[in-house]
Amino acid sequence: MKDRYLSVAQVAELLGTTPRFPRRLVAERRITFVKVGRHIRIPESAVKDFIKANTVEPVAARPVRRLKAVA
Repeated sequence: MKDRYLSVAQVAELLGTTPRFPRRLVAERRITFVKVGRHIRIPESAVKDFIKANTVEPVAARPVRRLKAVA
């Protein structure tokens, strides 16, 4: 049991959001969580996986084509 379990408030702080966002992720079953009694705990690895799965890589910029001036 090496994984650290975070509260909803800790996950919100880590993601830079309000606690409402991690609660919504849990309600929609979009992130792995553990119920400890009535408390919700989210494994740190699940947060990292969520971030990795939703990271959008930048696309390479295409060269700019200049239009020829018509005289």
